[in-house]
Amino acid sequence: MKKTISRFAADLPAWAKVILFGLLGAALITFPIAYPKSYVMGVICRMLMYMILAGSLNVINGYSGQFNIGHAGFYCIGAYTEAILATKVGLSFWIALPLGGVMAALIGLLVAMPTLRLRGTYLAIVTLGSSEIIRLIALNWEGLTGGPIGIKGIPSPIFFGFKVSKSIHYYYIFLGLAALFFFVTYRVIHSRVGRAWLSIREDELAARSLGVETRFYKATSFMYGAFWAGIAGAAFAPYFRFISSDMFSLDEGFNILSMVIIGGQGTLLGPAVGSIIVNFLTEFLRPISQYRLVVYALLIIVMMWLRPQGLAGASNSILAGGVIKLGRHRHTHTHKGNLPKGSAAEGGK
Repeated sequence: MKKTISRFAADLPAWAKVILFGLLGAALITFPIAYPKSYVMGVICRMLMYMILAGSLNVINGYSGQFNIGHAGFYCIGAYTEAILATKVGLSFWIALPLGGVMAALIGLLVAMPTLRLRGTYLAIVTLGSSEIIRLIALNWEGLTGGPIGIKGIPSPIFFGFKVSKSIHYYYIFLGLAALFFFVTYRVIHSRVGRAWLSIREDELAARSLGVETRFYKATSFMYGAFWAGIAGAAFAPYFRFISSDMFSLDEGFNILSMVIIGGQGTLLGPAVGSIIVNFLTEFLRPISQYRLVVYALLIIVMMWLRPQGLAGASNSILAGGVIKLGRHRHTHTHKGNLPKGSAAEGGK
């Protein structure tokens, strides 16, 4: 398959894009009205939330080439920030929501600053440890987080006097947040910042030699991904009405990572595809839930063997070991990807 879904969409004429997105938007908005099953709405809410989580991790791993496997820590920060502000301070959900993202972004910066010179396994170990530290702080700081008991009775959002309390109501919140995430991320990826991230992913040394402030852009990537993970966590807290530290364990971090790998790193739609598949498997395998992670591991192994670029990745991508064209010459990818045409130069302007 030579074209990805995103490439196919990019090749469509403007009028076709308007019609396509209009039909898609109408279908998503009217779906709960046509099929208002509470169980189905709950599953779709989780899919939309994990699209944000996996997509934000993909910004760090797939676009800037870093290796974060502790994304559950930022998710935890967003959830606890919203829950604490709502239950102890009495702030509205609509104020606590962005604050959860900002708090996660600040912690993301604290994690990123000492690790900007690390790559690969070393960076992965640090992010894994930071995620576990965050979870243990939430577990033991009883005065603030409730400790092992967690935080109960998180108030539901109020929207112009209407109390959001059912899955069908939360569906529109998660849908709006997911749509906002993909729109903003698309614009960022196609901006100077996104080109700088791509140049760092392809060859950090070459990017630095062309004037890209690699440390700044790597920290920015970490903060951006952490911000949206915090947003997802802040939206999750009132939806579930209860949070505890065991919801943000290492298993959750690997669960998010599996969605990125299965869907395709470095693609905008890949994490969305991975989220749908993994959440569908979660429901399908619920009778044997204790073996769920084994199935995920086998699926990842098969994906790395047969299609390492993921389901939404192009067959001629770097991860697939294919070739790309730079100018009039063809370059074969080996252990390092080649610098995309103009990406580093654009990022260094």
